[in-house]
Order: sequence, then C-alpha cells, then structure tokens
Amino acid sequence: MNGFDQRLKTSWWALRIALGVGPIVAGADKFFNKLADWGMYLSPYAKVIPISTPAFMHVVGVVEIVAGLIVLSRWTRIGAYIVMAWLLAIAINLVTTGMFYDLAVRDVEIAVGAFVLSQLTAVRESALSAVAVA
Repeated sequence: MNGFDQRLKTSWWALRIALGVGPIVAGADKFFNKLADWGMYLSPYAKVIPISTPAFMHVVGVVEIVAGLIVLSRWTRIGAYIVMAWLLAIAINLVTTGMFYDLAVRDVEIAVGAFVLSQLTAVRESALSAVAVA
C-alpha cells in the first residue's frame, strides 16, 4: 500500500471513530445532562410535541446512540448518511431558536465530515471488492 492509500485509510478511520463515538457520547448525555443542558437548545417549534422536553431529549439520545453504532458497524456508509442528516436537522433546529448560530454552523461542518466519510467508505468498499474479485 503506498503512502497515499495509507493516508486515506487513516483519514477514514479518524472520521469513522469520531463520527461513531461522538454521537454515542452526546446521545448518552441526553440522559444525564453532564456535557450540557440539552433542553435549552430545543426550538420553540419543537416544544409543540406532546411530550416533555426531557422525554424528547431521551428519544433524541437513543437516535444518536443508534446512529453512532451504525457508523461503527459494517454499515458505516449508511450510518454516515444518517449522522449527516441528523446533524443538518439539529442545525435547522438551532437556527429556529433565534440563537446558537455558531453551533448550527459547527453542526453543518460536522455534517460535511459525515458526508466525506460516506464517500470515503464507498471508495473503500469498491477497492475491497476489487481486491476480493482479483
């Protein structure tokens, strides 16, 4: 494997670990609120949902944990798309609060990283298939 391939492999692993572990940690914290008071980031539009803010955050936490686990599984490409879509939804939620624009931008940038992981995974899977056939 040449140096370029090794850098791609290292980049893929870095993104996979970060975009797998990050949602799991954030999702688990939706139950404990040690990293942040997650309810304060909830859009006023989302508060029309007929469940309490803590219950809603628990549902969000489960979704994030599952998304992170999918990224770390053999379905990395699908998981990366899920994480990307989820982060874009969070960014939209943050913008509708009328504040937290900086966090919305950060989440869009992380969503771009999730998209890159999905693309790197597709290339990696193609390369591995080509090697297996050869």
